[in-house]
Amino acid sequence: LYLLWILPAMVLLAVYSFRKKDQLLRLFADTELWDRLMPDVHRRRQTFKFLLLLAAVGLLLTSFLRPRWGFHWEEIKRKGVDLIVAVDVSESMLAEDIRPNRLERAKREITDLVGMLQGDRLGLVAFAGAAFLECPLTLDYGAFRIFLDYLDTELIPVPGTAVGEAIQTAIRSFSTERRASKALILITDGEDHPGEAEKAAEAAKEKGIRIFTIGIGSEEGAPIPLRGGKGDFKKDRKGQVVMSKLQETALQKIALATGGSYVRSVSGDMDLKKIYEEEIRGKMEAGELESTKKRRWEERFQWFLFGSILLVA
Repeated sequence: LYLLWILPAMVLLAVYSFRKKDQLLRLFADTELWDRLMPDVHRRRQTFKFLLLLAAVGLLLTSFLRPRWGFHWEEIKRKGVDLIVAVDVSESMLAEDIRPNRLERAKREITDLVGMLQGDRLGLVAFAGAAFLECPLTLDYGAFRIFLDYLDTELIPVPGTAVGEAIQTAIRSFSTERRASKALILITDGEDHPGEAEKAAEAAKEKGIRIFTIGIGSEEGAPIPLRGGKGDFKKDRKGQVVMSKLQETALQKIALATGGSYVRSVSGDMDLKKIYEEEIRGKMEAGELESTKKRRWEERFQWFLFGSILLVA
């Protein structure tokens, strides 16, 4: 739209040019003599040519605006995978063997994952000693990020790490009406206290859900900081500092049971890009998640462009 200022600029330039030309002509010869010297040169013809050029530029600029009128309905189908991310929010996720701590690192990696998604529905499950559906499956990634930001170790007051219950909650959260493939990314240090994880994994396999487990932490373990403790760490009944260690075996069995894969995250890199692009998008069938009709307007810029070329000619 700002280019339309070219038109009044052209008018001002033409007025100045005509006046300057008249001054120079009067210095050289009288008006009557010019009519005899150049009988085919007329101001009206010059003005008419300028108006044609002005109209041509105006039509060209109008074509740049891409004018559209008239429309047709177009069916838009979105295909993707139903994907739920289950995040451990137990106290052990405060361990700082991965900076800044296990939970914050997991949240950052999941945020990066959201930016890679290609129209998939995304859900969020938080779990500690109990599991809770934090965000149902949705195509609204902005809403998902809001729920992700609220993840905290104080979100679920029940202590422990119920991996099995997290899987069961995810199973119930998947839609039975959709034909899209289903995947669950489980991020935890693997300390499954109730011990129901393998049984839940078998139930997920029966539902066609593939589980990708990510073990976050180190085998050596790390102490669990106390909130507001100013350097204090969680201790057992004997007064010994509790060390939270990565339990890989259970997580490997869960992944293998459902046809998924296990990734060990020691440095904080969870390789979610590889899991999503190669395993989820690369090997799992995308189903139709949403079908809507969109009004598609007809482009009419070509008429203005043709008129501009015609006037220049």
